[in-house]
Amino acid sequence: MSWAADFWNRLTAGFARADGLDAQPWLLVFVTAAAVILSVPAPTWRWFGMFVTFVHELGHAFAALTAGHRITGIELRFDHSGQMRSLGRTRFGAVWAGFWGYPVPALTGLALIWAAVAGWAPAALSLGVLVLAAALVFIRNVQGAAIALGCAGVAVLLLWCVPADGTASVTASLGIALLVGAVRDWLNLLSVHTRRRTALESSDAWILAQRSKVPSAVWLLLFAAVIAACAAAAVWLLVPGLLN
Repeated sequence: MSWAADFWNRLTAGFARADGLDAQPWLLVFVTAAAVILSVPAPTWRWFGMFVTFVHELGHAFAALTAGHRITGIELRFDHSGQMRSLGRTRFGAVWAGFWGYPVPALTGLALIWAAVAGWAPAALSLGVLVLAAALVFIRNVQGAAIALGCAGVAVLLLWCVPADGTASVTASLGIALLVGAVRDWLNLLSVHTRRRTALESSDAWILAQRSKVPSAVWLLLFAAVIAACAAAAVWLLVPGLLN
């Protein structure tokens, strides 16, 4: 069997239910520790933060598509900044697309944790490979191409190398790391509005305020509310294992 055929079989085989995350307390602590190591220390955040930015921009893009907009391109940069461009006629569509950048890493993290607990971790990895590969079509800069290819490559490696009994743990850890990344990005955004106001025009909350006439503070609170709800739901999914 060729490598391509073997990979395709692995990809499609992932869309079947498997065992959910083992709810042993020691394993949950290990999974959480791995996520923290990935998303908190500066050396690892330097790399993982690019993935969080990619998910952020994909959140804008998906929301724009649901509003009937046409995606014209996504740019990603090594400094964790990015931009999604789309074409559409309605102000609502622009506001809708603008809102879903910061919440989507948290929502994606929650979805991965749910998949790990419910037995759909292999499907989450397979779907992740397909989504990241499809997103390459929309990348419009060299740094973005490098980041997107790197993310897609890591997704392929996870699908290829992680043994079946480790898929749920890896998926849950990645989900927790995305939730931590969402919190970090929101705190960074808050600092733009409180301490680094020279960068205000790059803020999604500021841009939304200009488009909607709703104050930036409201958008910041709405971002925080979605992220906090996702974190609470993730704890609700994971904590029963710690109480057994």
